[in-house]
Amino acid sequence: MKLISETSELAAACARLAAHPFVTVDTEFMRETTYYSKLCLIQMASPEEGVLVDPLAEGLDLAPFMALMADERVVKVFHSARQDIEIVWNIGRVIPSPLFDTQVAAMVCGYGDSVSYEQLANDVAKARIDKSSRFTDWSRRPLSEAQLAYALSDVTHLVPIYEELARQLAETGRTSWLDEEMRVLTSPATYQNEPTLAWRRLIGRVRKAREVAVLMEVCAWREREAQARDVPRNRVLKDDALVDLAISQPQNAEALGRLRSIPNGFERSRSAADILAAVEAGLARDPATVAMPDRPRGRGGASATVDLLKVLLKALCEKNGVAPKIVATVDDLEAIADDDEADVGALRGWRRELFGESALALKNGRLSLAIEDGAVIYAARDA
Repeated sequence: MKLISETSELAAACARLAAHPFVTVDTEFMRETTYYSKLCLIQMASPEEGVLVDPLAEGLDLAPFMALMADERVVKVFHSARQDIEIVWNIGRVIPSPLFDTQVAAMVCGYGDSVSYEQLANDVAKARIDKSSRFTDWSRRPLSEAQLAYALSDVTHLVPIYEELARQLAETGRTSWLDEEMRVLTSPATYQNEPTLAWRRLIGRVRKAREVAVLMEVCAWREREAQARDVPRNRVLKDDALVDLAISQPQNAEALGRLRSIPNGFERSRSAADILAAVEAGLARDPATVAMPDRPRGRGGASATVDLLKVLLKALCEKNGVAPKIVATVDDLEAIADDDEADVGALRGWRRELFGESALALKNGRLSLAIEDGAVIYAARDA
């Protein structure tokens, strides 16, 4: 099985693939020891051929691949596209477009929440995937025939999966339902790990405004360090340590060294001074200007409302053959329980038509739920 390692070969393959209305794409990568994913293999396929590209080959220029990803005449088909697109963006500052994510499409077509590629291959392409090579080291060379066969199957079976899902979406008039999700996936902002926003990952673990202010600064420091050194965040400092720093707010090396979550000797390192400076910067912030996390929703009567909205969501999604996860999240339901005008996806576009209007009617007493023959039914209540 040939692995493309020359730029001229890649350019020729991309030219052939660009002659088709769509191309399926997947990548294999490693991320255990780095901040940024290390691209180890690129797989592409059209209805006529499958292609494997070795991005680790010396002298290989990925420009033809990037040009194909940017070609607006060719739909790029991925399954669970986010990580693959992040890699393409980080390497070439290109977002594959137009984009079709078969995992999202499968949810719209009623295959369930976050349906796996293996399930779709089995259900749609009638193919069995050999998973034995899934967790191998894709950075080692040479790659075995088994690895290459596994990698190629990730895009060749995706061809009939895409064709069938696209057919179902067109047949049911739901092609436009993917637009919102694809807009998120094709936005560069989705893949920009901004250090000043890193604190949001840990916001639920602190309570006071001053703690949040310190958390903002120490998280931003760690993110910048991880990016600059290209190492995983926890290689710089673990999450627990950042939370302890936010709560304890040490202001000298001795106090820093007393924290149990801080590695032994860290207080004497170069990074210790940076951490103490970050803590100081956090303490210097005006607590009144610190964005605090929203108060937990779902208490008292609102909790019962959310429970009923979950039942309604499940019933409507079963009736319409769509996965609940793509229609509304628990956060959406809690927001709707609190506010009829909540700015959430479930109250916009096709989601509002399918679920949002009924959700508001249920919340405000204009819709009732009942059990009939073991199934949930819903009906408008008499005024």
